[in-house]
Amino acid sequence: MPTLKTRYRENIIPALRKEFSYENVMQVPVLKKITINQGVGKAVADKKMIDTALEELTNIAGQKAILTYSKKDISNFKLRRGMPIGVKVTLRQERMYEFLERLINVALPRIRDFKGINTKLDGRGNYTLGISEQIIFPEIDIDKIDKIMGMEITFVTSANTDEEAYALLREFGLPFKSDNKN
Repeated sequence: MPTLKTRYRENIIPALRKEFSYENVMQVPVLKKITINQGVGKAVADKKMIDTALEELTNIAGQKAILTYSKKDISNFKLRRGMPIGVKVTLRQERMYEFLERLINVALPRIRDFKGINTKLDGRGNYTLGISEQIIFPEIDIDKIDKIMGMEITFVTSANTDEEAYALLREFGLPFKSDNKN
């Protein structure tokens, strides 16, 4: 069992029950899934980029990534409906907790001039973290990188409010800017 899952059951649930005075354990918000999305708009011109992105995201997530396709034609961008323009992967259960642990303990500290992540949630209890370089993950070999690409990591929770979701993610150990008093 992943360490963060154990920590959730033993430490985070009691802390959130105390903070929000939940009467039932089932009221405590839970992290449902983590979705990693990488848009590769330049893949319209270079088909090799989409294969590279697919391979890199599969290595980062530890689970096979899938292609995302354009939904409409945009002539200015030479884009046709059905062309691959991105990759994504959805993590749940054990893989989700293992990825979150690697993200918090290994990847985020490798960001240059890192002062914490933004505290803006989406209003429904979900949080999206934008990362500008995929090279912060140790699974990526820097020597084999053709182009530095960013990605979005979305944390989907069962929380009803942003306040509850923020408390849940803070308890997991995500380094929000407001927590750092430097």
